[in-house]
Amino acid sequence: MRSNIHPYESLTPDVVFDALATLGLNGDGRLLALGSYENRVYQVHLEDGRALVLKFYRPGRWSSAQILEEHAFACELAASEIPVVAPLEWAGRTLHEHAGFAFSVSPWRGGRVPELDDFEALEWTGRFLARIHAIGSARAFAARPALDLHSFGIDSRDWLLTHEMIPLDVQHAWERACNAALDQIAASALADPTLTRIRVHGDCHPGNILWTPTDRPEGGPHFVDLDDARSACAVQDLWMLLCGERAQRTAQLSALLDGYEQMREFDRRELALIEPLRTLRLIHYSAWLARRWRDPIFPINFPWFGSSDYWKGQIQMLQDQCEAMEAAPLMA
Repeated sequence: MRSNIHPYESLTPDVVFDALATLGLNGDGRLLALGSYENRVYQVHLEDGRALVLKFYRPGRWSSAQILEEHAFACELAASEIPVVAPLEWAGRTLHEHAGFAFSVSPWRGGRVPELDDFEALEWTGRFLARIHAIGSARAFAARPALDLHSFGIDSRDWLLTHEMIPLDVQHAWERACNAALDQIAASALADPTLTRIRVHGDCHPGNILWTPTDRPEGGPHFVDLDDARSACAVQDLWMLLCGERAQRTAQLSALLDGYEQMREFDRRELALIEPLRTLRLIHYSAWLARRWRDPIFPINFPWFGSSDYWKGQIQMLQDQCEAMEAAPLMA
């Protein structure tokens, strides 16, 4: 047997349907892989016509306690009639195991990515994010980590350098640019202990919001994939919904906060965290790709990763982020 075989290579369609059968559910043979790199996620159809989603968690990423905290948070939100797609309970449990994989089952929801220049949609999304955060502030995570300088920035930098993932011809320049960015983040408002950290979605980009037509009874946004739920400031769930030039981002932010502040107070000091958080995500993303490189789908889908040109681009982006962190924060 190959010593470098990846666990997901054994996750065949038969294993997926066998996992479904352990819950007393019978698939009709239809299986569709959904877009997910971190985990493996499949839409399955049952013999009775229902459609479900099976999520097989990446082995070794989260502990059972951390996954169950994600489930409990999602179920808490759903119980408060917030449109979050939460895992279903079978035999009194939301987390199951089969063939060495932890997995969950959730209802299938359709939808499209929201338009970020549709200010009515952004205001609506802002209201629901405020409701998510109101629940998220009620208690703290016990097992899931915080999103901070060390976990996303320093750990990522050190792992990349220790494992020699950066070509030698650009390694020194990248390390210098990364250190400069991390120094700025350390001196930013991210270190302010008076800012409140709460349970947040953590990865609230447009792809994790399913928008359905508003003329339907359950129309509007549906939030999916709380796999990256962590403790962080509320702005973590807002900044990834901003794109374009500064004027465009300012208008988008204003629409989000118009909705948000109808439901919950927002600490405007957190706006100074947007560029530091964006920079941390940039560094963490490179480390994430490198850490997942043994997974066969990563070289296939990210063939450009790891080249000198890739790292030169990262150096330029880090330098640009240093300038962005020096500029005045967005105002809304």
